[in-house]
Amino acid sequence: MSSLFKIGRILNGRLTQYEISKQIQETVWLARTLTNDNPDVIKSVRDHFRVENERDVLRRFQGRTPYLRPMIDEIKEPSEPTTIMLKYLDDDLCHASDIRTLNRKELRYVSKRILEALNTLHEDGFVHTDIKLHNILVNYAANSDSKDSNRFTDVKLADVGSSYPADHKYAKEGTTIGAPVWRSSEVMLELPWGTPTDIWSFGVYLIRLIYGGNFDIFASRGVTFDDEGFNARILLQHFKYFGPFPPKYAELFGRGEAEKELDMVIQWVFDNVPESERKPFSQVSSSEVSREDREFICKIMKLDPRDRPTAKELLQDR
Repeated sequence: MSSLFKIGRILNGRLTQYEISKQIQETVWLARTLTNDNPDVIKSVRDHFRVENERDVLRRFQGRTPYLRPMIDEIKEPSEPTTIMLKYLDDDLCHASDIRTLNRKELRYVSKRILEALNTLHEDGFVHTDIKLHNILVNYAANSDSKDSNRFTDVKLADVGSSYPADHKYAKEGTTIGAPVWRSSEVMLELPWGTPTDIWSFGVYLIRLIYGGNFDIFASRGVTFDDEGFNARILLQHFKYFGPFPPKYAELFGRGEAEKELDMVIQWVFDNVPESERKPFSQVSSSEVSREDREFICKIMKLDPRDRPTAKELLQDR
């Protein structure tokens, strides 16, 4: 890969030529056209499905919404591996929110656009599978110093390389997707998943931005990603703040031994979160989270995916 993508190499796209100017990740580079100094983003991975899948998903959807990061060209020389050119944006929302917690105006502005992008995907039954702050890209306004102003001019949902239809084998088989603290309960339990798992991750996004900083509601203190039982600890946090699991939840897992196994896991969760440690998010004080925000989040964060609203329904919420 390194021999193909070197600083200064010229790539021939379908629309124009590009010169590689900088590597920013293992599989991501910046490039400029030979007639324009504005950067574009190159994404390419040899022998991996993600870039090809991202290309195919963007071909299908980017003309239907302005809120997915668009593919602006495809590289035809070299023809292998699959290489796409994507729109460059100033920052991702993780870094932007670390710099300064989003104000109300910014939070509404960004959230509506992410829901619009999700609604477009979900209308065709596609699941993004990796909603998180790093995958929400923004451009900054020229004059945005005021804490009450909206810093952002563009918002794009990025990285659709792992987006699949809800009837794909990965979804039906409960293949693990996304980053642990953003995963829904059905994904943590390796159950079949669909568009509601994106809605759960959107709810996690809202909680983090409302609280600001590096706040992760499902991260256990003193427990790291490398620790044994990390995922189980997150599931306990789901129950702690948004439980209990409804009795009908086992229906998602089928019947017989499979249903018994799920019942055992849910019982284990119940036994390991004593009542004294349960902190329903619905009871968070208004001084911590406003009543309207609290009600909106509780509408989203349902442990049973069938109880979550759709992106279209959330867009109608005042």
